Amino acid sequence: MYLYLFAGVFALSLFIYEIATTWPKPSYGSLALDILPAILFLYLSFKAYHEKKDSELM
Repeated sequence: MYLYLFAGVFALSLFIYEIATTWPKPSYGSLALDILPAILFLYLSFKAYHEKKDSELM
């Protein structure tokens, strides 16, 4: 989980850095390709250790 979380936060920080450095005219295709790994790794970190709480209701 921590590896996925670290990779997702790192990819998200690179995405924000690229937006900040190319602000007047960002390349939207490049930004779309940069946000995909961040979304993927953050999703994997969520799914890796997400506990289903349905058993507590019964």
